[in-house]
Amino acid sequence: MSFTKEKRRQRIHWRIRKKIQGTAERPRMSIYRSNRDIYCQVIDDVKGHTLFSASSRESVIARDGTPIERAKKVGQLIAERAREHNIENVVFDRSGYLYHGRVKALADGAREGGLKF
Repeated sequence: MSFTKEKRRQRIHWRIRKKIQGTAERPRMSIYRSNRDIYCQVIDDVKGHTLFSASSRESVIARDGTPIERAKKVGQLIAERAREHNIENVVFDRSGYLYHGRVKALADGAREGGLKF
């Protein structure tokens, strides 16, 4: 039985989500990667609320540069917004994507911005 790439990623994501949960003290940082952009949300799973988000579509992030450079800027932006909300620690949810390329760049940018995970 073969799965499409998206179905395979979804199954991996469900396996990851069984093990991790975000709280108010340590929310979950979830990402979504489309072909063109990358999105990131910080979520409190206990309340079921998205605390804040960032994406490469925002006007703060220029459209020039490589997708990896833009992903790193999104990570730095999410770390800056986390500092505004007094959040230092998060649980990283890669959403079934491989920890490689844009996903890794976003995580590195968030770490450079001061987030710990």
